[in-house]
Parts: sequence; C-alpha cells; structure tokens
Amino acid sequence: MSLTVGRRTLLAVLCAAAVASVYAAQPVLARIGDDLGVPQARLGWIVAAGQLGYLAGLAVLVPLGDVADRRRLIAWHLLLTAAGAALAATATGVWTLLAALVAAGLFAVVVQTAVAYTAALSAPGERGRDLGAVTSGVVIGILGARVAAGALAAVWGWRGVYAVLAVLLATLALLAVRVLPPDTRAARPAYRQVLRSLGGLFRERLFLSRGLIAFFLFASFGTLWSGLALPLAAAPWHLSTAQIGLFGLAGLAGALGAGRAGRRADSGAADAVTGGALLLLAVSWLAVGQASWSLWLVVIGVVVLDFAVQAVHVSSQHLLTTAHPDRTGSVVGGYMIFYSLGSALGATTTTLAFAGAGWTGSSVLGAAFAGCALAVWAFGRRAAAGPHPPAGAPPKEEAADAGPLTPPAPCRG
Repeated sequence: MSLTVGRRTLLAVLCAAAVASVYAAQPVLARIGDDLGVPQARLGWIVAAGQLGYLAGLAVLVPLGDVADRRRLIAWHLLLTAAGAALAATATGVWTLLAALVAAGLFAVVVQTAVAYTAALSAPGERGRDLGAVTSGVVIGILGARVAAGALAAVWGWRGVYAVLAVLLATLALLAVRVLPPDTRAARPAYRQVLRSLGGLFRERLFLSRGLIAFFLFASFGTLWSGLALPLAAAPWHLSTAQIGLFGLAGLAGALGAGRAGRRADSGAADAVTGGALLLLAVSWLAVGQASWSLWLVVIGVVVLDFAVQAVHVSSQHLLTTAHPDRTGSVVGGYMIFYSLGSALGATTTTLAFAGAGWTGSSVLGAAFAGCALAVWAFGRRAAAGPHPPAGAPPKEEAADAGPLTPPAPCRG
C-alpha cells in the first residue's frame, strides 16, 4: 500500500498538533504563574507534567497500536488529548491544570501511533520518505509551538492557546476517521504479549544501539532548546521572549530540510546517513557556542543541529520499523522512551552547566552528548560487521539486530 499526499499531510498535521499540547506551556509559563499564583521556582512542574504523561503513554499506550485498530486508536487519542487541552483552558487552580496537562501528554503519544501507522502503510521503497514527512510534523509541533503559543497568548491569553488546541485536535480526530484508510490486519497479538515483546527488544543489538543513539541525540537537542534562552536574554543581547522564540524558525528550517534523509534511507544508506548527521551534530556546537558575540553563527548552528537531529531520527525509525514490520507500535514506543529520557537529561543538565561555566559550558555539554552518540554508532558498526562476516550474511544494517549488544563505557558530558 502507498500513502497518498493528502493522508501523509494529515498524519503530519495531527502529529504537530498533538505534540504541541506538550510544549505549548513553555513560552507562556510566566503568564500562567501570574494567573494561578504559582511561584517562579515551581513553574517547571507545569512543563514537567506534560512530559511525565508522555513518558507514561509511551510505555502503556503506544503498544496498543499493535493490538487495536490504529485508525480508531488515533481518533480516540486525539479526542482525549483535546479533552486534556480543554480542561487546561478552563483550569482555575494549579492542581487542575497539572492533571489536565498530564492527561494531554499521556494521550499525545498518538504521535508515535501515527508514525508506526505510517511505517505500516508505506510501500517498502517509500517508507523513509513517508516517515521523513510525518516526523517533520513532530518537529513543527515541538518548535512551532513556541512561536504559535506566544502569538496566540498575545491576543487571547494563555487559556486561548489551549482552547485553540482543543478545537484543532477534535477536528483532526474527525478527519482521521474519514480520511485515513482502515486497519486491515487480520491477526493481532494480545496486549500482554506485546508488552512482553517490548521488554525483549532491549536485548536486541539494533534496538539497543539505536535507542542509545537517540538518548544522546536528544540529550544534545535538549541542551540547546532548554538552555538557548539563557545567553540570548543576557548581555549583550537582552532579547525579549518573542524574539527568542523566533529562533525556533531556524530550527524548523533545518529539520524540514532533513526530509531527504528519508529518501537516502530508502536507498539503503540509513546507517551512513546516521554517521554523517551525527558528525554534523557535533560540529554544529562550534557555531552554537558563539552566542556571546554572533547571533548569525547561532542561527547557522541551530539550522545544522536540527537538520542533523531529524536526519538521525528518521534513519533510526526507518531501520527499526523495517526490522520489525509486525510490531511497529511497540518498537517505536520503546525507541521513544530513550528519546524522552535523553531530552530530560539535556534539559536538566544544561542549566547546571550554564550556571557553572556560562554558555560555553552548555555548548561543551551538548557537543559531548553528540560525541557519545557518534561513539555508540561507530561501536555498533564494528559489532555488526565483525572480523569475518560469514558468507551469505545479510547487509550490515539488517544484521545489526542479530543479537545482544554490550554497550560501550558510558560517556559523561
């Protein structure tokens, strides 16, 4: 089966809207705090609530995609995410808001169900292209939410941000039922079997190596986007929140430019794409680290960094869903657990590094995470190739999941 342009676009848009419900609070935290009387020191919990819900959903809800009708699952999860956003828009107390954001984050994992559905619907020679297009929607949601939420809040306040999200998500749920093709799988495993198989993935070489790459990849990504506002708001720039938010557009340009990585993966070059992109990721920090004297170098670095992150992300998902076509939901959900943990690591350590050594410290940290990801990739290639591959062995990218992987010594940023 081949995805039409319209269906591919719908999947990308619903991914953008769902993931935006997790990140929309970031640019309006101060307004939420003023409205609900939340002390500045506790504002971080508002962002953390959605992230915690999302992490739980990856482990519990995404595997349902291998059991239930995916089209209906996508529609229901969109509606429940809309309900969480609507509750957030009407919250009168901080505990209600936190519960609403946990619920929205929990069901926002519809993003990963949509990615797995895309992989299942795509023709083998078009899977990388389709995954690249749909996961671009995820990046648009993550980075675009900062820009859109700031603009909406200026007109309708922070509650208006969540009200618009609720209406958009409910509309997309209806469109998903009408536009997406039915799930025609004849045999589906039991949910208990899927959860057991998810645990088994952590013993596979390909899954573990790609998971560790994702962990360090998104730790580097989180180091940038959770810390960049600090040097930009300080001397000599003193940029406003709205001006800082515009740097998200540079990130969008880079991430969307990585769509060609999916086509390269379709041609069998997914592993080479990963290595080249990780090298770019490490180099990008040389430019990003110059925030104290050149905004143009920061913009260039942001474009290159987000290009590299998206290229690695698409190539990894291409390899994993190709290796496990019968359980794309489980493998994508398990892979994204590494993503969430890495993002959290980057977000929490970048502020510590900035407090101790300024933006130079944060940049060294981000580059170190990139170097760790590159080391895992290089180690995985050597382990997959082996000293003397047997005659008739599968290509390196396919042989990578042939057995357990002993990870290298942990890198420390």
